[in-house]
Amino acid sequence: MAEFRTFTAVGQREDLSNTIYNIAPTETPVVSSIGKTKATAVYHEWQTDDLAAASAAGLKEGDAAGGASDSPTVRVGNRTQIQGKTVHISGTLDAVDKAGRKTETAYQLAKAGQELKRDMEKTIMGNQIAVTGSSSAARLLASIQTWLLTNYSSIATGSTAAAPTNGNGTTARTPSTAAQATVAFTEAALKATVKSCFENGGNPTMLVVSPFLKQVVSGFAGIAAQRYEAPTNGSQTTIMGAADVYLSDFGTLSVVPDRFLTMDYDSTTPTTGDQAFVLDPTMLSIATLRPFQSNLLAKDGDSEKHQMLSEYTLQVSNQKAHGIVADIKNT
Repeated sequence: MAEFRTFTAVGQREDLSNTIYNIAPTETPVVSSIGKTKATAVYHEWQTDDLAAASAAGLKEGDAAGGASDSPTVRVGNRTQIQGKTVHISGTLDAVDKAGRKTETAYQLAKAGQELKRDMEKTIMGNQIAVTGSSSAARLLASIQTWLLTNYSSIATGSTAAAPTNGNGTTARTPSTAAQATVAFTEAALKATVKSCFENGGNPTMLVVSPFLKQVVSGFAGIAAQRYEAPTNGSQTTIMGAADVYLSDFGTLSVVPDRFLTMDYDSTTPTTGDQAFVLDPTMLSIATLRPFQSNLLAKDGDSEKHQMLSEYTLQVSNQKAHGIVADIKNT
C-alpha cells in the first residue's frame, strides 16, 4: 500500500501566525519631545516679549529720572486643527475568529491612534499657514516653518527661496526650486544658525534632521571620528560612528532623525531640498483643545462606525528660540 502523505491528505489546518508584523514607523520625536498645554478656544493665543538692548550708558549724579522705556508684550496665536480617522467594522468581522487580534474594532482603533500621531508630527513640521476655516474649508494650524523668521537661512544657489514674511504663521516659507537645492549641508551652516539662535536669546538643544541629513551630520568635523569601545568582559568590540550629540560653541545639541522629514513632506508646497531644524523644546508646545478620543457614531445596520479624532495646535512660544537651515541638497 502506498505511503499516505500531506500532498493528498484532506483536513489539514492552516498555519497562520498569531502575530501581525507592522514595520511602519511610529516614532514622532518632535511631538514626543516638546511641551504640552491646553487650548480653550479654536484660536489659541499667547504673548511674547523681549528685553531692551543692553546699554553701557550711565546717569549723572542728581539727575532726574528719564522717560519711561516700557514696551508692551506682543500677542500672537495659532488656529486649532482637527484630524481624524474613521473605523467601520461589520458585526460579522468582529465576531469571527481572527489571527493576531481578538476584535477587529479594537485593532483598527489602535492603529488609527498611531496614524493620527504620525499625522501630527508631519503637520507641525510642515510649511502650511494658518487657515480660519469655514463651512467648506478645514481650519488649519500654522506649521513650524511659517514661524521661523529671525534665525532663517537658505543655502540654495541662485535661489528665489525666502523666509516667511511675518514669522507669525500667516505666511509660508518660500522653498527653492529643484535646480537650486544643490548645496550640501555643512557644519559651517549649522554653526551659523546655532550662533544666531544664541545671539537672539535662544538656547536650542535639538537638531532635527531627515535620515539622509543624519548621515551627513555624522561626518561633521565637530563630531568625534569613528571610535571603538573595547569591553572588559571579553565580548565583541563596538564600533560607534553615529552622531547622537553635537557639541557646539553654545551648548550641546541632540541630533534627532525624523522619518517624516522627507523632501516632499509638505503637501501644500512640496520642497525640493531638506531642512535642518535647530529647536529649543521648552519653547514649543502642543496645545490640545480636544485630546485623542474615540466616538461611536450612530448605528444604522449590522456594523459599528467609530471616529477617532484630536483637535490641537502648535504653540511657538518665541520664534527667536529656534532656527532653520533650508533648501539643502538631499542626494
